[in-house]
Amino acid sequence: MTKIYAVHTSNVSYNDLKALFHKYAPDVEYYSIVDDSLIEEVKTVGYITPGIISRMSAYFKIAEDCGADLIFNQCSSVGDAADIAAKGVDIPVVRIDEAMDETAARIGHHIALIATVASTVDPSTRLLKRKIAEAGSDASVDSILVDGAMDMVMAGKVEEHNRLVKQAIDQAALDHDCIVLAQGSMTAILPYLGDVKVPVLTSPELGVKKAVSVLRASLAMKK
Repeated sequence: MTKIYAVHTSNVSYNDLKALFHKYAPDVEYYSIVDDSLIEEVKTVGYITPGIISRMSAYFKIAEDCGADLIFNQCSSVGDAADIAAKGVDIPVVRIDEAMDETAARIGHHIALIATVASTVDPSTRLLKRKIAEAGSDASVDSILVDGAMDMVMAGKVEEHNRLVKQAIDQAALDHDCIVLAQGSMTAILPYLGDVKVPVLTSPELGVKKAVSVLRASLAMKK
């Protein structure tokens, strides 16, 4: 049986991603490895540490040893560590935000990247700029941190979080032609964006569709 293993840094998106993989690849077994210490460490320190890289590498190797045909990295904040860990396995690795950034690179010329967690800003910006370069585009990127929004979520004040993020999106839409929401959890804001006139991209569905496409191509090459 074909298997996908996802490495999560929290349980927040576990059910949503599982549902998306079931939707787009119902014939594939989906498993998760969750270590919430990863996100706590990167948020505290501000960057990926040797310990984060070591644990991510171990999880990727465990997934491969368990028969995974593809590894899906769920967390943007540890995306750089996923790139390093990917070199230690012989199966495809897909980051959740790759397809979103590839889309932004294709359609955007002045792109706003909006995040609510400081540790996500740098790795997400690096990946987006890399995808822009790979696309041969000269698009620009402005990275915006909605300071305090995640604190609102942690305090149970979801409406306040949504207000702050929507405010940032509305402001960015005034002088950008594409907006990228850096974290998968930010899909919660989508129902409030009906009046936004520029594309607002999120990562989970695009990321899952790319992972399934990469998986199918990898399996076809082995036949």
